[in-house]
Amino acid sequence: MIKLKGIIKKIEVKPLILTSILLFFGLILLLPFAWMFSASFKPELEIFSFPVNWIPENIMIENYTDILFHATSPFYIYIKNSIIISLGAVLGILFVSSTAGYAFAKLEFWGKNLLFLTFLATLMIPHHVTLIPRFILFRFLGIFDTLWAVIFPNMFNVLGIFLMRQFFMGVPEELSESAKIDGANHYQIFWKIVLPLAKPALISLTILSFVWSWNDYINPLVFLTSRRLYPITLGIQTFLEMDMVRYRYVMAGASIAIIPIIIVFLVAQKYFIKGVVTSGLKG
Repeated sequence: MIKLKGIIKKIEVKPLILTSILLFFGLILLLPFAWMFSASFKPELEIFSFPVNWIPENIMIENYTDILFHATSPFYIYIKNSIIISLGAVLGILFVSSTAGYAFAKLEFWGKNLLFLTFLATLMIPHHVTLIPRFILFRFLGIFDTLWAVIFPNMFNVLGIFLMRQFFMGVPEELSESAKIDGANHYQIFWKIVLPLAKPALISLTILSFVWSWNDYINPLVFLTSRRLYPITLGIQTFLEMDMVRYRYVMAGASIAIIPIIIVFLVAQKYFIKGVVTSGLKG
């Protein structure tokens, strides 16, 4: 009995209360997603029934098969387009951000700090302001209404450059100096020494850029006109534009759209947190 009292005393009350409050609000935030997932298996008339029937009486797997192979809006094509756009954007932003971040962190050239501040200043420019100039540019380059028109804007991100630059500044200069003494140039130092150490930051940037590209709506809306090129974000919209809104299809499409994001974050969350923390240690 005395031993049990000692264990109870060791339990701190404040962290337990705080954890309970956070758990409560976390469950509240998950309720809309739970309702969406439940509605994706329901017939049309049962979706908006009240009180909410969280477990459908008749589970309709047909909602998913119908939208995947829909006659006019096959969802598997939208999934394929989203994958191509997201992978292209992720590979592009990793290359651009890592090379530019290394240049701003480790190379010495005239006007480096001014140029970096100019890059950061572009964060204050609203995204929508650049839509018309990009529209004109893409028409001139001949990539309007192609997937490249959506991939290119997501490949260049100032926040990604800032993230990699902050991480590279935390890499000890002794490593680069030792490599230079052994005859290595900046190209070899970047690819063989510095970049392998940046795994947490690269994974963090991968998650962020994947989410940005996967959820991008405004760029496909402006730069894509052919339905066969639509990503998931516009593909779901097609079911809202029909003569009769098929909410069961919309909920099924939204459930499919959110699954890759959850998987990517759960698999790489440890590196994501580590990369965000270490990228802000030195600036």
